[in-house]
Amino acid sequence: MNWDSFLAYPVEDLPFVALVLIISFTVHEFAHAYSAYKFGDRTAYDMGRVTLNPRVHIDVLGAILILIAGFGWAKPVLVNSNNFKKPRLMGVIVSALGPISNLLLGILGVLLTYILDATGLMYAGSNGVDLALQHFFFYFIFLNFILFIFNLIPLPPLDGYRIIQDLLPREARIKMDQNMQWGMYIFLLLVFIPPLRRVTLDPILGLWEPLYNFFFKLFQPLF
Repeated sequence: MNWDSFLAYPVEDLPFVALVLIISFTVHEFAHAYSAYKFGDRTAYDMGRVTLNPRVHIDVLGAILILIAGFGWAKPVLVNSNNFKKPRLMGVIVSALGPISNLLLGILGVLLTYILDATGLMYAGSNGVDLALQHFFFYFIFLNFILFIFNLIPLPPLDGYRIIQDLLPREARIKMDQNMQWGMYIFLLLVFIPPLRRVTLDPILGLWEPLYNFFFKLFQPLF
């Protein structure tokens, strides 16, 4: 059986994809939980989410789905913004720090790739080791930039929706809450109907490549 036809990634690349997702999802959710705790909300802390232990952040079904469909999720961090001194401002920061953590991981991946390539360490081992490093860093950069962009889309249940919600006036937030289920339906349609996805999500997520090129060129003068 050709499993590649059922999966979003080649079978031989699944170990690299899985490892990167474990790291990326864990850091993303930790960023939400830790920032909420530092701003005065103990909800995530009391649930044991202020940790870099992947077991408390990874959702098995969400992880499997991202391998099959290319989209998935980790366990969401519960936040009670009423515990913040400035609920709307701190709510925006807490929501934004998840995607920002993925952006920073992607930038770190670009920097490490550049260093390993410039020093020759990327090709210092056997062919198998060299190939494994190249695959890992490709997916580390690619998936983290994708997670950064994807999570900023202003549709529920993504972080971008919560950011927009906290930025809008109270009346608009109430209307968003009342119509949130329609946003969920739109999100699912865009993800799982290929023709819609090709003209909506795919062009947006394609921005990962210019993002990579920008940071790659940014690091060139350093070496």
